[in-house]
This record gives sequence, C-alpha cells and structure tokens, in this order.
Amino acid sequence: MLKIRLARGGSKKRPYYSIVVADSHSPRDGRFIEKVGAYNPLLKRDDPKRITLNSERISQWLSKGAQPTDRVARFLSTEGLAKWAPSSNPKKGEPHAKAKERAQARTERAELAAQAAEEAPVEEVAAAAAEEAPVAEAAAEEAPVAEETAAAEEASVVEAAVEEAPAEEAAAETAAEVDTAAEIADEGADGAQDQASEAGEEA
Repeated sequence: MLKIRLARGGSKKRPYYSIVVADSHSPRDGRFIEKVGAYNPLLKRDDPKRITLNSERISQWLSKGAQPTDRVARFLSTEGLAKWAPSSNPKKGEPHAKAKERAQARTERAELAAQAAEEAPVEEVAAAAAEEAPVAEAAAEEAPVAEETAAAEEASVVEAAVEEAPAEEAAAETAAEVDTAAEIADEGADGAQDQASEAGEEA
C-alpha cells in the first residue's frame, strides 16, 4: 500500500521533514519512491516556505490509490487536494494511572479540609455551650435556694415581730402597773406625813 507521509531530516532539535510517497512497510526515514513536498516547522505559520507541495504529482499519486497520513492530509486540505477532519481519540488525552491517583488524592485532601472548616465552628459552639451549661445549671439550682432563703428570712422576721409584739404589750402593761403602784405609795406616804403632823400638833 502506498502512503504519502513525512520523512524526518535535519539535525538534532532542528527538524526538517520531506513529504514523500513510500511503501507503507518501509521505515519512516528509509527508502521512498518520490519526494513530493517539504515541511519546515521552524518557520512561522504565515511563511509560504513552511509547507511546499508538488500538487500535480500528489494528485497523480492520489489517483493511483496512495493514502495520505493524518498530518499530510491536513497539509493537502489547505490546497484542496484532500479532505481532512480532526480525528477523535479521547483516550489519547486521558491521564495515566499515577496522574489519576494524584488527582484523587488532591480531591480527598480538599474534601477533608472543607469538612474540617465546616466542623470547626460547630465544635466551637458546642464547646461554648458545654462551658455555659454548668453555669446555667448552677444558677438554676441557686435560684430556688436563694428564693427559699429569702422566704425563710422574711418568715423569721415576721415571726420575730409577732413574738415581740406581745412582749412589748406586756412590758407596757408592767410599766403601767409600776407607775400605778408608785402613785399609790406616794399617796400612802403623803397620808402618813399628814397623820404625823396632826399627832404632833395634838401633843
């Protein structure tokens, strides 16, 4: 089978390609039947000498059944000598096994970091709630105790007032009785003096 393909020439890191018609079983840079063009990738894309084609000979070889390679067909499509469409090879751009492992490791690290960032505020709120809970419980426990203590103090004050009231009344009554007794004693003393004076006058 005849192929219209590239044959590499030039020096190291300075490639130069010849467009040749060769048997498909021949080596890339080996024996060929005819040279029908050239390709110099070192030139700019708008340089007319970047790709040179012998259109007449290429047309003849195409009519004889020669098949251009994908790259040469792309060159020939610019001259209208052949049809070319971009090939679809999804596996060519697919990453290899180690690249997939690295990508998976990166995604796992990103997920862990996101989870840690989400859990951090929750843990802080939980810690704050845990710290405030004993204080709230202690306050709740102290509140009834304080209320009971205040109620007990008020009750004791009332009881003391109730107990002191009869004592004050009794003291007042006792003081009144003492005053009455003193008045009676004073009256008795005055009467005795009067009797003594009367007896002195009679004597």
